[in-house]
Amino acid sequence: MIDPPHQAGNRVYAEFDQAELDREYSPSSCVDDLQGLLAAYSEASARARSQRRVHLDVAYGPEPDHRLDLFPSARTSAPLQVFVHGGYWQELSKSDASFPALDLIPAGVAFASIGYGLAPARSLDEMVASVQRAVWWLIENAQRWGVDPRRIHLAGSSAGAHLMAMALCDGLLPDGRAASDVVAGATLLSGVYDLEPIRLTYVNEPLGLTRESARRNSPIHRLPRGLPPLIVARGGAETSEFARQHEDLVHSARTAGGQVTDLVVPHRNHFDLPFDLADPNSELGCAVLDQLGVAAETGRQRPAEIEPD
Repeated sequence: MIDPPHQAGNRVYAEFDQAELDREYSPSSCVDDLQGLLAAYSEASARARSQRRVHLDVAYGPEPDHRLDLFPSARTSAPLQVFVHGGYWQELSKSDASFPALDLIPAGVAFASIGYGLAPARSLDEMVASVQRAVWWLIENAQRWGVDPRRIHLAGSSAGAHLMAMALCDGLLPDGRAASDVVAGATLLSGVYDLEPIRLTYVNEPLGLTRESARRNSPIHRLPRGLPPLIVARGGAETSEFARQHEDLVHSARTAGGQVTDLVVPHRNHFDLPFDLADPNSELGCAVLDQLGVAAETGRQRPAEIEPD
């Protein structure tokens, strides 16, 4: 991940000067071995592609980066977990995000990893539209891949959580239906849901966000009523701004009438939390498998949901 510059000075956002704000939006500041974690994504994803049946580079649209990898389940009418990778909208790829299939396929869940193009070649508006197109394509083609169209679940980590949150906002479906009409649930991991502070950091150099485009692409301002059930999670080892973004999204979703499971996993950080996504031995994995409707078959019980304040 790109490291921020270090320039102290006047406040630029809330109580933060430039150096502090850049550090707050540098999740690698909370980990000791970032490259090791990224290598673990790649290694586990390669293992998933070698050990699980997969259809690579399936086209969901006309552009070269409109591609996804789909791991079908052996089960008929299986649930589908759709995942969008992180990387601050400018790094990593769908090939680094195959690893959840290692746990999901044995649980009877199909899995899809979405590619969406990256900055600076793609604007954030284009990335949002690409992910929405991919989700809609999967809904429309679910039965072709042995997926129950009533059991499609979305998930994303970091930038991917932002993109999946945007997919839950109005405008996903061409026929005007709300996402909650066709999406059975969503899991958002360590996301950024208000992009105004991002606009003021080093992260914005390849994105080129303006005040208007940052607000337009901030799901915190656009969450509709009637959301599908959400799991919103973050690691315990995250910066205060990532914690605030998490808390604000939980509050906004509940205010919109959403059913939200709020998880803070103390021993996880921004980068290793996704490894728990479907791990039946983890708190997050139990919650996700329960949301997918397969928890009982794994022999695990979901942790108690945290009730709203």
